[in-house]
Amino acid sequence: MSQHPSAEARGSAGSATEPGSMASLFKRILGIQEFGLAVVILALCSVLTVYGYYDAMAGRPNTFLNFDNLIDGVATPMSYYAIMAVGLTLVIITGGIDISVGSVMALAALGTAAALQYFPADAPAWQVLPVAGVVAMGIGLACGLVNGGLIVGLRLHPFIVTLGTMSIFRGLANVLPPEKTLPAAGKRLPAAFTTDFMRVEFLGIQPMPLIIMLICVAIGWLYLRAMVMGRETYAVGGNEEAARFSGLPVGWIVLRTYALAGLAAGVAGLVSLGRFGTASTSTGTGYELTVIAAAVVGGASLLGGRGTALGALLGTLVIALIENGIIVMRFAQEYRLIIIGLAIVIAVSFDRLSGFLRARRAAH
Repeated sequence: MSQHPSAEARGSAGSATEPGSMASLFKRILGIQEFGLAVVILALCSVLTVYGYYDAMAGRPNTFLNFDNLIDGVATPMSYYAIMAVGLTLVIITGGIDISVGSVMALAALGTAAALQYFPADAPAWQVLPVAGVVAMGIGLACGLVNGGLIVGLRLHPFIVTLGTMSIFRGLANVLPPEKTLPAAGKRLPAAFTTDFMRVEFLGIQPMPLIIMLICVAIGWLYLRAMVMGRETYAVGGNEEAARFSGLPVGWIVLRTYALAGLAAGVAGLVSLGRFGTASTSTGTGYELTVIAAAVVGGASLLGGRGTALGALLGTLVIALIENGIIVMRFAQEYRLIIIGLAIVIAVSFDRLSGFLRARRAAH
C-alpha cells in the first residue's frame, strides 16, 4: 500500500491555506455559533450603513456610520447589557434562568450612590474607588447568593424564585433610598469616580465602560474555557443527574453561577452609575428582557449545556444594533419590545430545531 497521501487528501490539506477557506478558518477560531453571529452583525451594519448614507443630509456624515453614533449610540450603551449577559449565560448553561438582573443592577447602583454621596466632591480616588467597587459588587453578590440559596436550598424552580426576587429587589430599591434619585438634592458624586474614572476621555471617547465590559467578557471566557469550574458548569447543564453521579457538587456549582450572575449585575450597576452620574428607582427597569435576549441570541441554550462569553458579547451587539437601527430609521420606540421578543422566539426556535436535527443525525 502506498505510504503517500492521496491527491484528494493533499488537496484538502492544502485548501486550508487557500483564500477560499478563510470562512472555515474564522469558524474554527470563533466557533460556528459565533461565526454566524458575526455574519448577522456584518449584515446589520451593511443595511444600516446604506440607509444612513441615503438618510444623511448634504454635507452631513452618515447617520449610522459616524464616530459619535457608533460609540455613544451602540458601544457604550451595550456595555452594561453585555456584562449582565455574560453572567446570565453562566446561569443559562446550568439550565437555569435569572430574571432579577435588572432589579439587582438598580439596587447596586442606588446603594453605591448612597455611599458615595457622603464623600467630599474632591475626595481622592484611593478612597472612593474601593468603596464604589466593594459596595456595588457586594450588593450584587449578596443578591445572587439569595437567588442561588433559595433555588438550591429549597429546590424551587429558578423562574419562580427570580420572578419573586425581581419584585423584592425592585421593592427594596424603591423603599430604602430616602429619595427617588441619588445622589440627593444638594449632593453629588465625587469627581474621582465620575469625571476622573468612569467618564475619563481618551482620543475623544469615554472608554472605561467598554474596558470594563471587555474585562468581564475575558474573565467569562477564561472561566468557561480554561477553568475546571467552567467544565463543571457545562456538565451540570448537559446532564445534572450524570454530573451528580459523577461526584460533582451540583448544589454548590448552581449556587456559584447565580452568585456570579448577581456579581455581574452589580458591576453593571456600577458602570451605569458612573456613566450617568445618578441612579434612580427606575434604573434597569425592563433590562432583564434585553439581557435574556442577548444571551439567547448569543447561543446560550435555555435547555442548558451550551453558551459562551463571546457569544453573549456578540448577541448583545446584535441587540444593540437593532435598537440603534430603530433610532436611526426613526421607528417608534414601541417596536423595540416587539423586535426583542421576536429575537428571543426565533433564537429559541432555531436552537430547538438544531437540537432536533442533531438528534436525528445521531439516530441514523
